[in-house]
Amino acid sequence: MNYDASLWLIFILIGLATTLPRASFIVLGNRVVLPAAVQRALRYAPAAALAAIVVPDILVVDGTLPVFNLKLAAAIVAAMAALLSRNPWLPFIAGMAALLGLRFLLGA
Repeated sequence: MNYDASLWLIFILIGLATTLPRASFIVLGNRVVLPAAVQRALRYAPAAALAAIVVPDILVVDGTLPVFNLKLAAAIVAAMAALLSRNPWLPFIAGMAALLGLRFLLGA
């Protein structure tokens, strides 16, 4: 098998691995019911996916885990703003203000 054929085979297999699990819920519909434990676990999937994307970017700076991390401090401020307020914009504004303020004060 040459390089081009193996590359196309990989593309097709990745496409199937991505499409089939998603399409199974549409195709099977109500004929298959997921167990209650799986349904409860799936409620946390969006939050887990978001955490998997965001947390490494917050914790790791230049490939290391620094002792004092400006992004981590800003994330803590944003989390506190989210806990104390129901305003959807306040965590964003507070986190960005904290990050910009810390960068300005520390010259980072």
